[in-house]
Amino acid sequence: MGAYILRRLLLIIPTLVGIMLVNFTLTQFVPGGPIEQIAAQIQGEGDVFRNISGGGAEAGQEAASGYEGARGLPPEFIAQLEREFGFDKPPVERFLTMLWNYLRFDFGTSWFRSISVIDLVVEKMPVSITLGLWSTLIAYVISIPLGIRKAVRDGSRFDTWTSGLIIMAYAIPAFLFAVLLMVLFAGGSYWQIFPLRGLTSDNFADLSTWGQIKDYAWHATLPVLAATISSFATLTLLTKNSFLDEINKQYVMTARAKGLAERRVLYGHVFRNAMLIVIAGFPAMFLGVFFGSSILIETIFSLDGLGRLGFEAAVQRDYPVIFGTLYVFGLMSLVVGILSDLMYVFVDPRIDFEKRAG
Repeated sequence: MGAYILRRLLLIIPTLVGIMLVNFTLTQFVPGGPIEQIAAQIQGEGDVFRNISGGGAEAGQEAASGYEGARGLPPEFIAQLEREFGFDKPPVERFLTMLWNYLRFDFGTSWFRSISVIDLVVEKMPVSITLGLWSTLIAYVISIPLGIRKAVRDGSRFDTWTSGLIIMAYAIPAFLFAVLLMVLFAGGSYWQIFPLRGLTSDNFADLSTWGQIKDYAWHATLPVLAATISSFATLTLLTKNSFLDEINKQYVMTARAKGLAERRVLYGHVFRNAMLIVIAGFPAMFLGVFFGSSILIETIFSLDGLGRLGFEAAVQRDYPVIFGTLYVFGLMSLVVGILSDLMYVFVDPRIDFEKRAG
């Protein structure tokens, strides 16, 4: 197993390089880069973005101070911006420099915020982790017992109507369900039970420990429910099908023929084998919720997380933030893939990835 993990770890580097290369190449052909945005802001409002930090902002403000409403921008201004942003260098040199910095976890500073990229990621991470972790845990707590019950009562009326609800839940997009929750329970048109935005109240720091826990849960209820719906449906059907597959195997029939109680057959023999794929898939499922729903859910509920950060960076063409978050997401995905394999071995030691790879 150690050799297999080592091979997987070594594959992380070329995989990350490939991901960054594809995205770096694509950005070279996307119109409306940071320089074009600054130029458009100057022409539209007579000044540069006030919140731009670093040398690029200084260059823009210096050029803007001498700008007197001419229809075109001075070539010196464009050249100075290109130097400040590093666009005066060849793309290959910029890409290699970026890779070298990223290998040392030096993601630079946001072009449009006065903060480093790594500080931005650390600042926004707790919100996204909240959605991913709680949504995954709730999905497992509900889906596993429900999936087992559906498998045991396969074909019954209970199985039929719960399957209908599950299919409906799977078909509803997370963002649409989020809007529905806001309309019903956040003062949209009916009841104002939960807050409309944010994860904490303004007076959160002044509350007691128990008060902070209640305030946090109060704010997190709707976004977590919205992020849970699709993963809940998928996991329930996966659990049911896994149990049905195991129930029909020969060893289960043998256990029943020996006179073992049905409960012991299910939870003493079937459960471990049936739960292999469900439990081992926890890291990947968490990452799926973490990435898949974060952008829309965070935007709808005005949560300041990584998804919203990535969306705003893409709109502003804030390349250091875009590539920095992409690098972090890619690294997390690859590490979680290894953790998923380790979970398989932990749940069922009979699995040997080294022999399978050979």
